Amino acid sequence: MNLNRAMIIGNLTRDPESRSTTSGQSVCNFSVATSSQWTDAQGQKQERTEYHPIVAWGKLADICQQYLAKGRKVYVEGRLQTREWEAQDGSKKQRTEIVAENMIILDRAPQGSAPTAPRPANAPAAVDQGMGDQEIRVEDIPF
Repeated sequence: MNLNRAMIIGNLTRDPESRSTTSGQSVCNFSVATSSQWTDAQGQKQERTEYHPIVAWGKLADICQQYLAKGRKVYVEGRLQTREWEAQDGSKKQRTEIVAENMIILDRAPQGSAPTAPRPANAPAAVDQGMGDQEIRVEDIPF
């Protein structure tokens, strides 16, 4: 049996960057920082921050681009994937990323920062009351 699963909760270190592949599929890249704190043997508080590159594809990429911004707190779940390529100078490069399969926004957007689509008169209000005036439509959910 094998398992490749990553689950993190942290804050975006920068605004998401989106593009489309040559076949037209959306892809969104962003980074999430997680921190851990502990007390060392001398009684001093220590903190370490890890930075996790995230890549989202398809409808999830579109949602990430629309609703995420630097500083937002998110839960990201996905699988680890390592890419290898050859740089222009001939050196071999490697990068391990989390390929997002699920993303949950854990905080409220700063007032006026996240775009919202107009809601048709017969559409229900946002399901999560903690989302403020943001609306998540069922057809926007990538799973």
